[in-house]
Amino acid sequence: MEESGVFKAMKMPRRPITFLPAKAGEILTLGPIKCRIMEDGSRTDELPAGVMSLPSRVDNRIGAAEFTVPANTSGPPPHWHEMHDETFLVTKGMIRFHAPDGKHIDAKEGDYVVVPTRAPHTFSNPTAEEAIFFNTFTPAYYINYFKLMAEMAGGGSRPLTKDEFVEAMSRYATIPASEMSP
Repeated sequence: MEESGVFKAMKMPRRPITFLPAKAGEILTLGPIKCRIMEDGSRTDELPAGVMSLPSRVDNRIGAAEFTVPANTSGPPPHWHEMHDETFLVTKGMIRFHAPDGKHIDAKEGDYVVVPTRAPHTFSNPTAEEAIFFNTFTPAYYINYFKLMAEMAGGGSRPLTKDEFVEAMSRYATIPASEMSP
């Protein structure tokens, strides 16, 4: 295919792609749940044309993490996000996504769930088997919420109380919601 017009004059960028091996990434312990941070937004930064660097610039376009949820484990208190969307791809087992009015979705391996801004939700693993899901956040700054929770829990040595969850949420534009039926 021959390039023409504006595309012919455009110089092809030489930005690196990022590879993260299967077991690499920062591991956080959030009570019984394990979180493997795969992208914190630092590798999605794009500088304007002609700019070589900006001090401490992180674009935060996307964040990604893998969560391992043990059998019979509840997730965070019900909440919604004012400033970011989330997606969930279940890669092992089943995760129950709870919504208002007693509604829920049982997402199994290969199922994909999108939680847009302002959609109240939480999740749990009500089964007798471990479950794993891949989670994305746009923008990525929400990854720091998980880092804060791990720090508040003393590196995961104890589960957080509901009040501690709410305190961490308040720092990341996340609002507590009414309780949702299991």
